[in-house]
Amino acid sequence: MGGAGHGVHFLDACFLCRRPLAGNRDIFMYRGDTAFCSDECRSAQMAADEAAERKERASGASAKAVTHGTLPAREAEGPQERGGKVRAGSILAL
Repeated sequence: MGGAGHGVHFLDACFLCRRPLAGNRDIFMYRGDTAFCSDECRSAQMAADEAAERKERASGASAKAVTHGTLPAREAEGPQERGGKVRAGSILAL
């Protein structure tokens, strides 16, 4: 083990409020190695993570719609005329 934070352990302080985690009190864990001083701090982090995931999914979906959802102008207009006129309500087999 080593690295930049060699003196800090994930069980030293609450991930959200940074309050020291006492040795004789409950520690509330989330996602494996994220410790919290209370259920309230853990719930607040869980809600923030869920909101960030929803936002990421929404931005990913809108980016996908922009790149894949638009048709070229000639395809969006409808069937092309082939040697004659196409009337509304007609079926054109290509």
